[in-house]
Amino acid sequence: MAFKIIASQCTQCGACEYECPSDAINFKGEKYVVDPKKCTECKGEFDTQQCASVCPVPKTCVPA
Repeated sequence: MAFKIIASQCTQCGACEYECPSDAINFKGEKYVVDPKKCTECKGEFDTQQCASVCPVPKTCVPA
């Protein structure tokens, strides 16, 4: 499973893109998206998902 970004809640601050250890988050069109093929949910690297931990809006980076 991968994470996804709820576009309607996203402020487009970019924090998640820079914190993602698997480089799975990119700005596409007018929103940030998570590439499910690259997203590892930070398993084996961190105790919490880095996108969710740095996002200023709660519950914007969520399991897909």
